Amino acid sequence: MVARLVIAAPSSGAGKTTVATGLMAAFAGRGLAVSPHKVGPDYIDPGYHALATGRPGRNLDAYMCGTGLVAPLFAHGARGCDLAVVEGVMGLYDGAADQGELASTAQVSKLLKAPVVLVVDASSQSRSVAALVHGFASWDPEVRIGGVILNKVATDRHEHLLREALGESGVPVLGVLRRAPAVATPSRHLGLVPVAERQAAAVSAVAAQAEQVLAGCDMEALLALARSAPELHAEPWVAEVGERLHACGSGVPTRSAPAERMPRPVVAVAGGAAFTFSYAEHAELLTAAGAEVVTFDPLRDEALPEGTSGLVIGGGFPEMYGSELSANEPLRKAVAALAASGAPVAAECAGLLYLARSLDGTPMCGVLDAEARMSSRLTLGYRDAVAVSDSVLAPAGARMRGHEFHRTVIEPGAGASAAWGLRQPERRVEGFVQGGVHASYVHTHWAGAPEVAARFVGRCAGGPVA
Repeated sequence: MVARLVIAAPSSGAGKTTVATGLMAAFAGRGLAVSPHKVGPDYIDPGYHALATGRPGRNLDAYMCGTGLVAPLFAHGARGCDLAVVEGVMGLYDGAADQGELASTAQVSKLLKAPVVLVVDASSQSRSVAALVHGFASWDPEVRIGGVILNKVATDRHEHLLREALGESGVPVLGVLRRAPAVATPSRHLGLVPVAERQAAAVSAVAAQAEQVLAGCDMEALLALARSAPELHAEPWVAEVGERLHACGSGVPTRSAPAERMPRPVVAVAGGAAFTFSYAEHAELLTAAGAEVVTFDPLRDEALPEGTSGLVIGGGFPEMYGSELSANEPLRKAVAALAASGAPVAAECAGLLYLARSLDGTPMCGVLDAEARMSSRLTLGYRDAVAVSDSVLAPAGARMRGHEFHRTVIEPGAGASAAWGLRQPERRVEGFVQGGVHASYVHTHWAGAPEVAARFVGRCAGGPVA
């Protein structure tokens, strides 16, 4: 089985992404095939991981996909690699609210039988670091913390104090990183700025992260720790589609036959800088269901791909590109015409905003009778959802698990039914189902319910409509 490390921290903001991405790039630069992974629903960090390794960044989400799929999805991504680096989420033991350890980095490390490297922001402490590390290392005896990387260390004297304090902790220091502005990645209201929006700068930042890691970390010790992980008996996940939507999160992988010989409908998938939120497994499942997946950029392409029979518009930052998206009037009209024809359209979060009449007063596609606007309130968290209406993604009554993450609100008009009834944290209905359109703020991971792809492609199979 592939050697593997989980990069975790006591809390958010300690430098997990910098260290994980730097390690990925540094090991890849030494000629190793590195498989990048991210715990949780984050879309942005995997973009930096992909830049560092040349492989798709993949998410491991025990809430949305079920605990039983974590190891198979990991094995799928890591197939043929020498090393896998898994970046954690939030603090090591933080997971889904009110769900115990579910979806935490600690749980994923146990499911993968992977040693953990704890990244500690040491900027405001010295001897206390030993108590912090001891607490994290002893909290759950099933979590193996194999070493610590001290981040944001100020001086040689500071490093000496930290090393001295940790000397009797039993947890080795595997790296010391100084404060380095060159490795920083800019952030805004929903986290880091995606790679697609700053390609050249992102390349430079990843290179700087790799240099910092090489200079400050014991690479041989880290590799030895990764190779000490025990055998993981997990059959790699395969992009296969089933016939019946089940309750997501059961942890039971589905193994049913892929779609039989059928016409290969073209499914257009929005990409480019405005729509960067997508899980790699979605395109794989659409392809397995019989579709020809073609990516297009709503910022630049004035027409949908030739022969488009269905449209998928994922998340991203349309609020940052509202004027450019609006200026592409030919594409907005093409999207509206496709939706009016009854063709399947699946839109999540940013896709929902793009289908609205307007976003902050700027005209969008006008598919939905709704107005969207930016808000100061952050909506964030996992969601347990039930389909309210029959749609191109799910039959009424089907359960799905998903995730919301946005600072916008949408005010609906008339003419559409709700998409989801949310069961937690509060009960409410959400989203739109209108003809062949399913539009919602809720992000879902189709690996947890591959029948979604089968249902969507099945609705596309009647032939081109655009």
